[in-house]
Order: sequence, then structure tokens, then C-alpha cells
Amino acid sequence: MQLESWILLHENTLRLTCFLSIFFLIAIFEWIKPRRIQSAYRPNRWFINLALASISTLAIRLIVPMGLIAIALEIKQQNLGLFNLISLPYWLSILLAIAVLDFSIYWQHRLFHKVPILWRIHKVHHSDRSYDVSTGFRFHPLEIILSIFIKIFIISLFGIPAIAIIIFEVLLNALAMFNHGNINIPRSIDTQLRRFIVTPDMHRVHHSEISREHNSNFAFNISFWDRLFNSYTAQPSRGHQKIDIGLKEYPSEKRTKNLLFLLKMPFFNNKDSKY
Repeated sequence: MQLESWILLHENTLRLTCFLSIFFLIAIFEWIKPRRIQSAYRPNRWFINLALASISTLAIRLIVPMGLIAIALEIKQQNLGLFNLISLPYWLSILLAIAVLDFSIYWQHRLFHKVPILWRIHKVHHSDRSYDVSTGFRFHPLEIILSIFIKIFIISLFGIPAIAIIIFEVLLNALAMFNHGNINIPRSIDTQLRRFIVTPDMHRVHHSEISREHNSNFAFNISFWDRLFNSYTAQPSRGHQKIDIGLKEYPSEKRTKNLLFLLKMPFFNNKDSKY
């Protein structure tokens, strides 16, 4: 319990430290041994993607100032939610809570692909014509806001322990950067890793221009969900070196590297298809 208290007390420092450490670690591996040769405009893309992440963080602070941890602690104090009503070993409740959160993120992701109005928001993420560690936090602020309210609902319904939320958020951010990384992992190692977690080669398929490919491999952390719910595609049809990343409706990198354009993208009155 002392460890839990320390983690809760230093939540922000812990999350920021993990974020920066993983980001620079993946970036170094991308430089040393990249999976694909990509656009030379990395600084501009990274600035745009980091700007989107910063705007999203600020928006969440303004809209939900108390944060998810405070909500979880209040739910626990009120003795609400499934995990607060049943008796389980503490370690098991943490593991199950993390699995529940990951399961909800998987179906949230599928929902954002299926529902047209949600796809208009989520396609900001898919509009990136390159694929690297910064793509892992390239999301429209509206998607992050909707996601936080979905998490609040799940936390309230299940009574997710606060420590499980911190662990999950750290894992989600770390694995999102990892599986968007342009890093060259040997096929033999990738095959074993993707039995448990989402790898860069597995998730890269999800960013293909081909509709049946970008409508598969929705998982962020645990790869099992895609196999369980028949949304798994092992490899891109054109191979990882020839795969076209992005959306066909945005063939040029010029617009998709413009911050204002990306912020306005969900509101364009065009006939974009969700597929």
C-alpha cells in the first residue's frame, strides 16, 4: 500500500517521465534501425503531432479538472461500481480492471471507425502520411475529450481502482508510441511479441490506405482482442516496404501537416467515406 500511495502522490511526474523516456527511446531506435525510409519532414510532423497532443491535454485539464484518479477515489469512497461491490484479491482486481479498460478502448476504436461522425474526428489520426513514434499521439482534441468521458463511464460502472488507471494510462501511452514506432523488429521476435501485445508491424496494417486493412487490427495494447473478435490482419497485402500509409482522400502531405487544417478536418462538409 505504501507503493500505491507513492504512485498516487507522484502520478503526474511518473506519467511524464515514462512518456519522455519511451518517446526518446523509440525515436533513437527509429534513427538507428528504421523499418521504412520515410519523409524527411520529421521536425514539422513532430511539431504538429505534439501540438495536437498539447492542445488535447489542455482541453482535458479545463473540462475535467479533477482528473480520472479523483473520480475513481470518489467512486470508491461511495462504494459504487462492480469492483467495489465484490470481494477479490487486490492484485486480481487490478489485473481485471486493466483488462476491462483495454477491452473498452478496443471497442471505442472500432466505434470510431464505424460511426461516420466519429470517423470524421478519428481520421485526423489516420491522415498522417508517415508512420513513426509521433503518430502515437496524433489525435484530434475532440477524440481525446470523447475518450475521457468514455473512460469516466467505465470507471464509474466498474469501480476501477485508481492504481489500475495509472498503470493502464502509462501502458497505453507507452505501447501507443511503441506500436507506432518505425522500428525494425526481426520477424521471429515480432511473431512472438504479437501473441501478447500489439507490435509496430501489426499496427502498421491498420494505417494502410486499403479499407479492409485500416478496418482491422484495432487493439492498442493486448493483441488478443483482434483475434477474438475477428478483426485481425497478419500482414499488409503489399508488404511493409510498399504499404501506402494514410488516407486516399488526403494524398498530399502539405495539408495533413498543417495544424489549423487538422483541427478543422472533422467539420469539413464533404462526402468523405469512413472506408
